[in-house]
Amino acid sequence: MAEYELVREIQNSCSGNQMRDVFFEEIETDDPVAYVRNLLRADKAELTVEVKDADNLTVFADCSGMTQKFLFTRI
Repeated sequence: MAEYELVREIQNSCSGNQMRDVFFEEIETDDPVAYVRNLLRADKAELTVEVKDADNLTVFADCSGMTQKFLFTRI
């Protein structure tokens, strides 16, 4: 299994509040996209993946109008 540093950003949709919730953790997974899908437990989440290079990728998740960003960096 590959080790990643994961940065998860959850945009705040409240009007007048531009802050985001940001969480950091180290995880082990062979499939970052499957990790996000399992974490959200939402089969209807729309996932978009941007691959920067072999060790970095970003997954954007749209769950019922709430957007989350998952940044994976291989350790």
